[in-house]
Amino acid sequence: MNHKKHSLIHKFLFFIERAGNHLPHPAFLFFFLTLILILTSFFTELMDLSVTHPISGGILRPVNLLSSKGLRIIIEDMVKNFSGFTPLGTVIVSLLGFSFAEKSGLIPTLVKALVLKSPKNLLIPMIFTAAIMSHMAGEVGYLLIPLGAMAFHKRGLHPLGGIAASFAGVAGGFSANFLISTVDTLTSGISQEAARIIHKSYIVTPVSNWYFMFFSSFLVIGLGSLITQKVILPYLGDYEGEVPQEEMSTLTPEEFRALKRSGGVFLGFIFFLILGLLPESGYLRDPENPGILNSSLIKGTPAMIFFLGSITGMTFGFSMGTFKTKKDLIKTMEEAMITLTPYMVMAFFASQFIALFNHSNLGFILALKGSSVLKTLNLGPIPLMLGLILLSVFLDLFIGSASAKWMIMAPIFVPMFMLLGISPELTQTSYRIADSVGNILTPLMPYFPLILSFAHKYDPKLGTGSLIALMVPYSLGFLIFWTIMLFFWMTMGWPLGPGAALFYGGM
Repeated sequence: MNHKKHSLIHKFLFFIERAGNHLPHPAFLFFFLTLILILTSFFTELMDLSVTHPISGGILRPVNLLSSKGLRIIIEDMVKNFSGFTPLGTVIVSLLGFSFAEKSGLIPTLVKALVLKSPKNLLIPMIFTAAIMSHMAGEVGYLLIPLGAMAFHKRGLHPLGGIAASFAGVAGGFSANFLISTVDTLTSGISQEAARIIHKSYIVTPVSNWYFMFFSSFLVIGLGSLITQKVILPYLGDYEGEVPQEEMSTLTPEEFRALKRSGGVFLGFIFFLILGLLPESGYLRDPENPGILNSSLIKGTPAMIFFLGSITGMTFGFSMGTFKTKKDLIKTMEEAMITLTPYMVMAFFASQFIALFNHSNLGFILALKGSSVLKTLNLGPIPLMLGLILLSVFLDLFIGSASAKWMIMAPIFVPMFMLLGISPELTQTSYRIADSVGNILTPLMPYFPLILSFAHKYDPKLGTGSLIALMVPYSLGFLIFWTIMLFFWMTMGWPLGPGAALFYGGM
């Protein structure tokens, strides 16, 4: 792919990359934000900044974190802030379960089967479907990308088109899914922490966006397939590289047998859930509050993900021989914890920032002040969500971590919009749309160099700008039509998920 060296897109990307490289690691970012927070609490107290609590009518002032009381809070609560950080436990438990499904080979085999079984005219939609389903296992979907290139190449299509389509489905459609994924548990935990700045007992469940994200999957599959077929492949033309077409191996009898056994275990688990949920006295329901929304399935979604990933993964692993002894299971969990180390480091600093932000009362004060300004502007929910989406996309160009951005933004925007009558679930949905469409445009995205290396197999001279040029149509298309879908959803007044309303009615 040849592009003019001084094209506008290259100049813009160079500016973004240069600006983004000046940002510190997310852990340092939260550390610096904490220092700024401490100093801000000191100066706002000097300014005698205060607001009237909308419920109690009392006067609310900032807590000076440089005072003796503030220093005691910082020192004494440090361990509690980290150990009690909701997203941390949620992510660890979920990913431990998924580690069995991934390391055993179950998820890669399922993705492989999904792509291999698709006819040529359904290849592109099936790749997007596989990419979306891979979100159940967090970031394992990035392993699908070279498989997508192989599938395209085998069927006479440009392999870079397969990389673009797979990347768009995995990263650009990251929030869309037919089932609950790790991103649901991660974002809901952060949103819940932020919502409790206003409402101390507010609960944001992992299924709070499920209805919307379920139907979003059809949008990503349909629109992504159309862009690939009508824009990307004609732009790429015929492949003239040196890599010969590769034959993809079909499923072996051993893989097929292991899949059947894992499928049987999966159906047994579903039957277990149905028996525990359908009767009003089911063992997964709370006797004092027997509604399904209060059941262990909803409240314990991370545990359910752990059990499902564990039992299906172990069944597949022992059937295939990837797991041979109990030591292999322990090793799998240990390796999963190693991969979580960078997140845990970031979570330590993020937990301190969020906890101190809550202690300082600045979140509540900022939310009240901001909501007062927004009320005077008379903006409706749709303009507010559009503003949040555009801001999130802009920040996505500089901060590649979805959780890092939401940890920064949620304590500000969730309570602010709650005071304007917008539910945390709707604010979270708007953010997830923006984060997904921005993923595929920024070289600062952690997996971007990996995707570029996949592409170099077929075009060693492919540059960063060339890869991003392939992704721009997907990003713009998803941004426009996904946002329109959200606004239509809001206009119709449909819930975003089980028990997740669009608007917040108070405490």
